[in-house]
Amino acid sequence: MPRIKFAGPLGLRLSSAAALNAITLSTYARRSVGRKMEPTWDADLEIGVRFWRRQFTKAMRCEDISRGRLLLDSLQTETSDVYEVDEEETVEPAGPWYLPRKRATEATILYFHGGGYAFYGAMSRRFGAMLAHRIGAPVFAPNYRLTPEHASPAQADDAMAAWGFMAEALPPKNIVVIGDSAGAHMALMLLQELKEIERPQPAGAIALSPWTDIGDSCAHLHANDRYDLVQGWMAVQFGRWLNPDGKVDPATLSPAMRNFNDCAPIYLQAGGREIFHQTSIEFARTQIGNGAEVMLDVWPTMPHDFQLFDSTQKASSEALKRIADAVRAFATETAPLTPIDKTVARGAV
Repeated sequence: MPRIKFAGPLGLRLSSAAALNAITLSTYARRSVGRKMEPTWDADLEIGVRFWRRQFTKAMRCEDISRGRLLLDSLQTETSDVYEVDEEETVEPAGPWYLPRKRATEATILYFHGGGYAFYGAMSRRFGAMLAHRIGAPVFAPNYRLTPEHASPAQADDAMAAWGFMAEALPPKNIVVIGDSAGAHMALMLLQELKEIERPQPAGAIALSPWTDIGDSCAHLHANDRYDLVQGWMAVQFGRWLNPDGKVDPATLSPAMRNFNDCAPIYLQAGGREIFHQTSIEFARTQIGNGAEVMLDVWPTMPHDFQLFDSTQKASSEALKRIADAVRAFATETAPLTPIDKTVARGAV
């Protein structure tokens, strides 16, 4: 069973707790008559997906986005995994360092959190600590500016500032960039900007459940709405907040429309039940066709950002091990990453 943590205003805590209880009861009732959301999921995973879908929906529909952020943090469900890391804050650029007590690689991680560029919740901070512990590498997670208050190019500017901070202290060949969801978009766009200004690339980039097209042009964007905690309409709204009134050509803000040849090697992970499943496949295959070094692994029954389920799901544990293996491979501490039965696209990573 997950641990539950409360934060913020009492009213939001109570409404979130009531919602979780209602979703839990309805999930067990549905499953008792054979109505499972996804046949392979256990009850906890189904409850988690349904609850977080509700929380994101409510948060995004708040008139005041700051209240939506409080709602999202009002009740957190966490696995029982313990991460042996110490946390230190930097001021410029602002953000936490997650320092593992047991280091397993010489690589250092620059981590861009997810949240559609609009949220930086407790779950994202736990993601950073999880990566530091599971990889055995220091992780810096910059507090980049959020939408809708700060539209593009604020996030790209903050990504470059964080990269400059890291690259000033460390050789780029020792830095691996990781992002999940919108953070994966941020990581991929950083590679593009470094390419354009002819700066050294990181050792590699790892994009988890990547958001690769900020528009609504993909016919598959809504195909997994019934399974995923993130919905197609949410991705479209995040894109509008990032690029208000379409002032910037969406193609320039979408990794799917860019060419990653001559960029750092990229390792991607996606779930087969998430809204970005098909776009991840199309991105990987397109970039392989462009000559880029790309590998994509897909866990067929998993939702968005499934890595955060950690030891409670076999797929999550496997994915986290692959991330650690990819980091060591990018840092040339091991042989290159080899395909597994989940690999659906590979271009010389």
